[in-house]
Amino acid sequence: MPNDRERRHIIQTLCDYMVGYTWLKQQQPKMYQGGQQNYPPAAAGYPQGGGGYPQGGGGYPQGGGGYPQGGAPGYQQGGNPPQPAASGNPQSQPQPGAGYPGGMPASGGGGGPEEPSYKGDVPDEDVEADPNNAQSNEPQSTAPPASAFDAISGYNQMDAALPPPSYQDALSSQGPPQRQDLPPAPSLNDEQAKEALMQFVSEKCCYGTGAATNMKINDIVQSSAFHYKLETFTEKRLTKYAFEPYRGQVIDSAANGPAPGPWNIAVNPPTLFQPGKVEVEVPHTASIKPCHDCRGAGFRSCHACLGRGQRRCDSCGGEGRVRDYSNPHHHHHHGPNYRQCPFCMGHGRNRCSSCNGHGQNRCTTCQGTSNLKTYIKLVITWTNNVNDSIVERTGLPDELIRGVSGQVAFKEELPLVWPVGHFQDQAINSASRELVEKHKNSFPLEKILMQRHQITIVPVGEVHSQWNDKSFNYFVYGFENKVHAPDYPNKCCCCTIL
Repeated sequence: MPNDRERRHIIQTLCDYMVGYTWLKQQQPKMYQGGQQNYPPAAAGYPQGGGGYPQGGGGYPQGGGGYPQGGAPGYQQGGNPPQPAASGNPQSQPQPGAGYPGGMPASGGGGGPEEPSYKGDVPDEDVEADPNNAQSNEPQSTAPPASAFDAISGYNQMDAALPPPSYQDALSSQGPPQRQDLPPAPSLNDEQAKEALMQFVSEKCCYGTGAATNMKINDIVQSSAFHYKLETFTEKRLTKYAFEPYRGQVIDSAANGPAPGPWNIAVNPPTLFQPGKVEVEVPHTASIKPCHDCRGAGFRSCHACLGRGQRRCDSCGGEGRVRDYSNPHHHHHHGPNYRQCPFCMGHGRNRCSSCNGHGQNRCTTCQGTSNLKTYIKLVITWTNNVNDSIVERTGLPDELIRGVSGQVAFKEELPLVWPVGHFQDQAINSASRELVEKHKNSFPLEKILMQRHQITIVPVGEVHSQWNDKSFNYFVYGFENKVHAPDYPNKCCCCTIL
């Protein structure tokens, strides 16, 4: 390890080297702050040809907005983009450069400069090196304003459900279908009731099997629960403005013919009564527009350095020099001694790491292609709307009926169903009338594609039994012989506490 004298010698040697380097840099305009001359420089202050920095400066253009003088190529206020020739062929393409001052690149839809830089003066204000703040200020991709899209007949309403075309009520042309007689309800015997309880008890960790094994069944009260379910499968359509970077893909524009109406576009639904969603491009609505975020330049002002290409050195605070503590004797008698900042080499600024000193970054909206393909997107959503009604007249909770199967006594599928009116229980007939009427009027902005309804007869047995002079009842229900036994007497103490 070097001693103090050797360390001072090393530091002095480095200082001498830096003094010589500083003398060379003084041949260029000085960039120190603190009243020194020529800061900020009239141009960008970059060495000519150095490290990809612009030769005439890296500031904002005249006229503001962060875009080159005269605006971006291809951006005309109120102008229309080039359209394909009216040949009726969807594969026809606009000519590269047509309608765009300066010409549009022949391939890729425009790419912009690979290493962009600003032209103009550097602003007086500087930007501190704060990567966290720079990240939070990064501009996000935005959607073009509605005025940037072409006006298409029949597509004046966006982001809202479109009412389907009126169609004749299927019920008005015919009467209710022929319906068969309903089968008798299934029943439960003693053996089935006992086996069901044994299975139920075996699945409970703190239920004893003694009651289920040795109980005596006094009576089984047979009944049936009725489960009516109505399903209405509907389709909803809405339109949205959409865009994507233009990379030379096919443009199906209005020159190929008028756009079909939203409900005239044929799209096959998924499996009936299964929800789904699909998005499709509306034919003959596409066009090419200059990117609204970068105004067709392909690049946007760097969010970190605000287009300067450089940021204030956080080591020296932009002064280009730092205090030199290598000679405490000099500091004591003559005041602070300074040396050139080793991090910015006396410039007071460092190259912006976000844009690599270019002052601009590739536009995230057009991905650097300068142009966007804009079109109208049709969003189609299929929904299965379900309502049901349960009729159950014992102490068994109604919601348990939904979880079991039974005998399907009636099932019907039609574009529009008729209410059930022939069932043995009038409560089911009444529920069917109410739900069918409700579904008929509940979807004014959706098209009813198909309906179906069914009645399931679920067997319910209320078992009256006795064990050790204790009477208790339980329910056996559904084809699965599920058990509901809240009063089962053979529980351990922990179950009683719980």
